[in-house]
Amino acid sequence: MDLFLKYYTLDWLAMALSLLAVYLLGNKNKYGFISFSIANALWIFLGFFLMNSLGIGIGNIVFLIMNVRGFISWNKKTNTNG
Repeated sequence: MDLFLKYYTLDWLAMALSLLAVYLLGNKNKYGFISFSIANALWIFLGFFLMNSLGIGIGNIVFLIMNVRGFISWNKKTNTNG
């Protein structure tokens, strides 16, 4: 049981938010970007502070930047079309 609670269930929450984001974006729902951004923030925290993994931390910083860019791009397309 300790294996499942090792990171205070933050890793499970981040994973669940990532899966929710994929589902939402697959349904063309822009809230998927918000879900991904929260998940990325959790992974960044986990990577740098709890897991001591530069790969997880830096990778999710890049993912977070791409999510913000995607959200901005999506809103620009929505505003010009609608």
